Amino acid sequence: MKRRAFTGLLASAVAWPSARRAQARKAGLKVGYVIPATKTTAATAAFTDGMRSVSPELRDVEDVLRYTGGDPARIVPTIKDLIESKVTLLVPPGPALLRAAKGIAGTLPIVTYDFETDPVAEGFAQSIAHPGGNVTGIFLDMPTFSGKWMELLVECVPRLSRVALIWDPSTGRIQIDSLTAIATQLGLQFDVLEVRERADFTGAFAGARDRGANAAILLSSPLAYNNLSETAELSLRHRLPTITLFSQFARAGGMLSYGPNLVGAARQAGVLAGKVLMGAAPGNVPIERPTRFELLVNMRTAETFGIKIPAQLQARADEVIE
Repeated sequence: MKRRAFTGLLASAVAWPSARRAQARKAGLKVGYVIPATKTTAATAAFTDGMRSVSPELRDVEDVLRYTGGDPARIVPTIKDLIESKVTLLVPPGPALLRAAKGIAGTLPIVTYDFETDPVAEGFAQSIAHPGGNVTGIFLDMPTFSGKWMELLVECVPRLSRVALIWDPSTGRIQIDSLTAIATQLGLQFDVLEVRERADFTGAFAGARDRGANAAILLSSPLAYNNLSETAELSLRHRLPTITLFSQFARAGGMLSYGPNLVGAARQAGVLAGKVLMGAAPGNVPIERPTRFELLVNMRTAETFGIKIPAQLQARADEVIE
């Protein structure tokens, strides 16, 4: 008994410094967040929560936060600052940030949540199941998904004949190409209205109405996400039924929103980051699709436009704002 006790004690003594060294290594990890806004968002907090849920060893990971304030000129300097800060992993949400990070980060692991990019077509990954490089994360299957927006507008807007597509070109062509193809298949006319900064939204909505659009789709982008209250107000001012990906748009007065839950997707991406920080190679961590989608209908806005939302669509909605 004494010998077994001594042996156990010796084994514990050997294991204890090893465990302490492992804990110290985890405590020295740093995650660099590129935030395309002026302050920390709920998505950033959700990412961190998802990451730390992977293992208690990740509770002391340091969060290094840097903000671009929505200014494209600050993207590259911000990412370079994080790299110089010796972060262990980069989090650049959205296509513009991801492209910039991939271009200058070398082999530094990158985990993102990006609803506008096809990671395989853009060369960020060899395949969804096996990315093979230093990038993984949560990506939306936009060609399949974007048709849902058009279907919802056709279902809600009587005699829809012309739709405005309000698009930030910095996100790439995957969304706009999918939507123009779908509009053509449905026999709808369309206008592509580009926005590159906040001030452009005013002209885009006015131009959509001047060209005779019956409805609009505000394509997904970080620029759109950062200006949802303004774009909801513009859609009301111009009496233009509009749909976008972000639920805050409908809560701010826009008529419809349908898309992944951003906070849920960020947390999902955080779990993947946790796996990488625990030792998995990013190229071996499969890319995932968002798992939670939300449909919101603002009945007050629909009534303002003189639109009667079908009862079956109301029944499908996750939230009906009355």
